[in-house]
Amino acid sequence: MPLRTDAVHVPLTDSREVGLRLLDHIEAMVAYWDVDRVCIFANNAYIARYGTTREEIVGISQERLLGPIYHRNIESIEAAYAGKRQVFERELTAADGHTHFNLISYIPDIVDGIVRGIFVHIADVTSLKEAESELRRARDRAEHMATHDFLTGLPNRALLEDRILHAIALSRRRHQMVAVMSLDVDNFKEVNDSLGHVAGDQLLQELAVRMRSTLRESDSATRMGGDEFLLLAPEIDSSAQVEAMATRLWKVVSQPMRIADADITPSFSLGIAMFPSDGATVESLIAESDAALYTAKKRGKNCYSFADEKLAAATHGSTPEHRDLSKR
Repeated sequence: MPLRTDAVHVPLTDSREVGLRLLDHIEAMVAYWDVDRVCIFANNAYIARYGTTREEIVGISQERLLGPIYHRNIESIEAAYAGKRQVFERELTAADGHTHFNLISYIPDIVDGIVRGIFVHIADVTSLKEAESELRRARDRAEHMATHDFLTGLPNRALLEDRILHAIALSRRRHQMVAVMSLDVDNFKEVNDSLGHVAGDQLLQELAVRMRSTLRESDSATRMGGDEFLLLAPEIDSSAQVEAMATRLWKVVSQPMRIADADITPSFSLGIAMFPSDGATVESLIAESDAALYTAKKRGKNCYSFADEKLAAATHGSTPEHRDLSKR
C-alpha cells in the first residue's frame, strides 16, 4: 500500500509505544527474560529467528525456546542471572547450511541490588567477520608477496638472508656448520631462446617445486633472479652431509620434464660455501658460494664445487674434477 502524503500528523505521546515500535524495527534480536527465565518480551527480529509468533513466544521458558543453544550458553546465562554482564560471540549454522556469527549480550536487570531478569541483545556480525577475514587474507597475501618470489613462491633474498643470519647464530651455539649453496640452471638461455620465456618460467617453477621436495624442513631455497637460486642448509656436521644433499638434489631436479611440447632434462651447477671456514657473515658466504659456482661452471657445468676444496678433499680423498653430479 503506498504511503499517504496527505495524512494528518498524529504525534506519539506514549513513550512506551514508541520504544516498543523502535525495538520491532531494529535488525538486532532483543528480548527480556524474567527471573524465572520466562520470556516477557521479544522483538520482531527475535520472533522471526525462531519462526514463531509474539503470542507463542511470550511466556515460554528459555530452555524450551533455545533448545541445544540454551545448554551451550548456560555458563553465560547463569553468570548474567548472578548480576554479571556477559558479552560473547557465537557461531551458528542456519537451516540453509550457512554459518552466521552473532555478538551476544546478556545484561542483568538489577533493581535495588536484586536481579529481576536479563536483557538479551543479539547482533548478526557475519558481514563484519567476513570483512575481517578478507582483510586478514589480504594482509597475509601482502606479507607473502613482500617476502617471497612472485614466480616460484620461494622465499626472496631478504627473507633468506635473515634465515642465514639466524642459522649462523644457531651454529655458533651448537658448534655446527652452515652450508650456503649458489645454484645456476645449465643452458637456461637456450630454453628461453628456443621455447620462449613462458616455457622458461614454467621450467623455473617446476625446478622450484623439485628443490623444495628434496630439502629438509630446516633448509631454505630462494630464487635470486633469472635462473639463479640460493640454498641454505643449517645444522651441518660435515661436508659429506652437504655432498649427499647435492646428489639427492641432482637426482630429483634432473628428471626429464615436458614443457611447451619439448622434452627437457635439466641440469645445474652448484657452488658451496661453508660457515665458518669460508666466511662468518651473510655477505661473505654468498660471495664465496658464487665464486665456487663460477668454478663449477668453468669445469663444464653439471657439477658442484666447494669454496674450500681442501676441506672436501681432506674429508673424502677426492679431487674437485671428480665431482660431476651425473656420475654420483
